[in-house]
Amino acid sequence: MERPGEFPYSRGISAVPKPWVMGQYAGFGTARQSNARFRTLLDAGVTGFSVALDLPTQLGLDSDDPRAAGEVGRVGVAIDSLDDIETLMAGIPLEKISQVRTTANSIGYLWTALFTALAERQGAHPNDFGLFIQNDVLKEFIARGTQIFPPGPSLKLAVDTIEHCVRHTPRWVPLAMSGYHIAETGGDAAQEVGYTFANAIAYLDEVTARGLPIDAVAPTLFTFLSVGIEVLDEIAKLRAARRVWAHLMRDRYGARDPRSSQLRIFAFTAGSSFTAQQPLNNVVRASLEALAAALGGVQTLHVSAYDEALGVPTEAAATLALRTQQIVAFESGVAEVVDPLGGAPEIEARTDHAERRIRDVLGDVERRGGALACIESGHFGRELADAAYHRTQAVERGDRVVIGVNRHESPTPPLEVFTVDPAREAEQVTAVRAVRARRDATAAEAALRAVGDAARGGDNVVPACVAAVQAYATIGEVVGTLRDVYGTWRPTATF
Repeated sequence: MERPGEFPYSRGISAVPKPWVMGQYAGFGTARQSNARFRTLLDAGVTGFSVALDLPTQLGLDSDDPRAAGEVGRVGVAIDSLDDIETLMAGIPLEKISQVRTTANSIGYLWTALFTALAERQGAHPNDFGLFIQNDVLKEFIARGTQIFPPGPSLKLAVDTIEHCVRHTPRWVPLAMSGYHIAETGGDAAQEVGYTFANAIAYLDEVTARGLPIDAVAPTLFTFLSVGIEVLDEIAKLRAARRVWAHLMRDRYGARDPRSSQLRIFAFTAGSSFTAQQPLNNVVRASLEALAAALGGVQTLHVSAYDEALGVPTEAAATLALRTQQIVAFESGVAEVVDPLGGAPEIEARTDHAERRIRDVLGDVERRGGALACIESGHFGRELADAAYHRTQAVERGDRVVIGVNRHESPTPPLEVFTVDPAREAEQVTAVRAVRARRDATAAEAALRAVGDAARGGDNVVPACVAAVQAYATIGEVVGTLRDVYGTWRPTATF
């Protein structure tokens, strides 16, 4: 029988039990407000954290852009320039943090530039700390919708980020292949992992075509997966994902370094399983999902706060979410054993079944021309919309039980909900305008021209972006410069 730490790693990438990195996703309003929340979480025992970005930032819009009105700081922190990053990370010792994660997907290259510039401002080398850049823009076209440029240029920018990090900051994670959002959109376990790995193939084919060896790239990567409420199936999914990845690296890419075949997993308990009705029930759901992640052998974990179906988590709810994974890790005993359910007939059978279904999904995508072709044809979108429809119908018929929604319903008592002060938007608008007013305008304009020149010349844009953010060019200005070169995404497929 396969043992933990042995190829194809379905039982775990190491034979030695090791606690996962505990991080919590947080960020709202201004950089100053989010800095205070991060400090609280660090004091509570977080060993890594994820920066939630507001929608304007994710879409490459400055806070004073008319299109950003009403959304600044709502679902995450507003970041307009290096000035905001300096404020966000003030007093936080980067070298003592295992991971700084973020949802930067369409702007992964800019997140790389901002933290490179921050390190240099602090007199540190960027590789002295761990940065975890999601950078999976392809899934934005099928699951989240924050894409900016057409698929081809978007892929190019993501690979620019991977290439730059592999060459200059190998400690950083330049890509977290993201299935979480695919699952949240309605995809089943096989679609979540299969579509994620199909996107990964698109990135890896491009980056290896640039001359980077697979064994320099694959060990730097993570995958980002959902862990839902169906405990046994989720454990099996994580085990099967490792197995499929190991064979993909060896058989398709000829990887020789064992680390290339060892899939590192960042798990995020499923926000879509949480309900606005009887929200305290979500504490139980989060606990079961965290347990499933631990039993499935993840390397880093976020536990969703019970009030996330209602809005940005309150500080109390976020702290309880952290305590949930701490209790699972340090009180339950499950973290002391690698793959404690390995060998159980039911788990092994479900793992084999999950592997077959993931391979079927991957094969179907390959026959259709790969991930880019499936994005452009609308295939991914149609499949996920269909899956979401059937899941919703199952809940409405009562075939899929959701306590508090279609069984054991009862009135929900009032619950404190976090709200963002609308005045913070005006504060952020004033701040970004002040940055533009006090910077060296000539230097910023020259740096932005260099970004455009790099894009038009087909060069890696990250070095030019580093220089631009060092000159306090804003995210909106850099993205606007690239938009002039690459154009804007206009969907053509019908669903």
